[in-house]
Amino acid sequence: MPRVEAYEFGEIVIDGRRYRRDVIIFPEKIRDNWWRKEGHSLCLDDLKEVLEYNPEVLVIGTGYYGFMRVPDEVRRYLEQRGIEVHIAETRRACEVFNELINKGRRVVAALHLTC
Repeated sequence: MPRVEAYEFGEIVIDGRRYRRDVIIFPEKIRDNWWRKEGHSLCLDDLKEVLEYNPEVLVIGTGYYGFMRVPDEVRRYLEQRGIEVHIAETRRACEVFNELINKGRRVVAALHLTC
């Protein structure tokens, strides 16, 4: 399972590799250059790949300063599908992601790296 080793504004290190664009971390792969339809507002279309994977937990990093919004209807939809959702500024989201991995949870992280 990939682990986040470091994060700072605009850059994340996952298993020794640096990424400078938003990412989705799956157990078997990293989707880099993750782009959202509305930039700083998350919508369900942005999470199609995550929904297909159907994780136990989804950790959403809202950016260094937390500027990316996660509308209540997106959160509710995920929870109705039985997905536990954690939303936090990206630094904290990375910590939560690693903690959940250490507990053996089936987790995916969708991380906005700037703003």
